[in-house]
Amino acid sequence: MRKTAATGERSDDELLQMSTRGDEEAFLTLYHRHQGSIFRFALHMSGQRETAEEVTQEVFLALLSESRKYLAERGDLQAYLIGVARNKVRRQIRQTRGFASLARTEPVVEAASFEALSREQEARALRAAILSLPPNYREVVVLCDLENMDYAHAAQHLGCAIGTVRSRLHRARMILGSKLRNGMRCRV
Repeated sequence: MRKTAATGERSDDELLQMSTRGDEEAFLTLYHRHQGSIFRFALHMSGQRETAEEVTQEVFLALLSESRKYLAERGDLQAYLIGVARNKVRRQIRQTRGFASLARTEPVVEAASFEALSREQEARALRAAILSLPPNYREVVVLCDLENMDYAHAAQHLGCAIGTVRSRLHRARMILGSKLRNGMRCRV
């Protein structure tokens, strides 16, 4: 790939066209623009850093080799990339036969207060509960509650109606609330 200057101010569509013509800097700009959100999505969906890193890499390799599959008229590039990441995470989960296990090791804490330990346990229980949700519910929780995405953007990313996002999110929150109230230790 060759390098060019002044790619930072260009649109995703322009950068993608430039990168398909071999512009390395345009591709790197796209990568830096979207890598963080793709990684966070994959991490929240899989519960494993290694899986998230692998999925993120696969998403951008797919973009590089199969850029013709992206159609701007169907939505923005980030929505397309999240859709690719979503499929790759689901494939990874199927291949590993089940959901990723949360780390069972206790953190080393010196002179930690009871409150801090309690918050950590609550956060671990919440992560486990989120990971135990069916993928369609987990996706909306990740996008709307963890990534603070509005319903319209989440709907675009998931390729569904806003009402579907709202109903899935409502149902997911009900399931999470029930699991957390019952103190259930989620097996993931």
